[in-house]
Amino acid sequence: MIIYQSIAEVRGKLRHPVATIGNFDGVHLGHREIFKRVRELAKKAGGVSVVVTFAPHPLQVLAPERGVKLITSPREKAALIEASGIDYLLEIPFDAAFAALSAGEFVERVLVGTLGIEHLVIGYDYAFGKGREGDVTLLRELGGRFGYTVELLPAVANGDTVYSSTKVRELVTRGDVKGVVEVLGRHYFISGTVVHGQHRGRGLGFPTANLETDDDLLPEVGVYAVKVRIGTELYDGACNIGSNPTFQNERVTLEVFLFNFDGDLYGKEVSVFFLDRLRGERRFPSLDELKAAIAADVARCREILKDAAIVEYHDAE
Repeated sequence: MIIYQSIAEVRGKLRHPVATIGNFDGVHLGHREIFKRVRELAKKAGGVSVVVTFAPHPLQVLAPERGVKLITSPREKAALIEASGIDYLLEIPFDAAFAALSAGEFVERVLVGTLGIEHLVIGYDYAFGKGREGDVTLLRELGGRFGYTVELLPAVANGDTVYSSTKVRELVTRGDVKGVVEVLGRHYFISGTVVHGQHRGRGLGFPTANLETDDDLLPEVGVYAVKVRIGTELYDGACNIGSNPTFQNERVTLEVFLFNFDGDLYGKEVSVFFLDRLRGERRFPSLDELKAAIAADVARCREILKDAAIVEYHDAE
């Protein structure tokens, strides 16, 4: 996949491009249906598939007070879009000046003038441009003027559950890492770097790796059964997200105790895949009771993970 990180990087119009536009945070199953349709139409036209998105997320610029937590970092989102078989990704820097563009100006300048789109696929609820005026009605009207067609895809759902980024955030925020697989089509994961912590776990007999991450969206505090990717290897583990109330900490941390691992992890990049939530965070009256609880958590995690496999994007494609 070729990635353009600004409009200026696009040199010449693309070959019979079929495009979609959106934020695509999380790249969930609804997004993947859009990408699938874009690929199908591009193949039929003998052209290329294009995804147009924005960085940062528009709500982080237009409504920072809402504190929107991103499901995927820009790097993770790009990797997931590439895994979907898209040919080109245009990541447009989003700022106040760009936000002031009308939908018509965006279509004429970017979609038509820069990319030369011949067909546009959009999701059922997507609108863009100043005042969200760029809805399907306006896009089709502009398509008649500039010579492209528009296809509106219906919502992708399972019963009453509509697949959306909002639904993913809701599930992850409340710790439902099992339920979110149905919407994401994969296990939720967080990536980061292993850093030094308080080294309390080693003293308790359960040495943990402390993760420093730029990812916005953490699952609800508690204990989770996880699998951890280090390089190309996967390890089972138990993860605690919280402030360690037994030790009266204030800062929320993410710590992982890896089973059957012996080595130095400091400074290494790892990815933590969340498979199940065991319990919420608790304060224990003594270290002996804390150690007993951790031992019980580890035993439950081993049982949960014994025959479990992580579901990743390419597994469900």
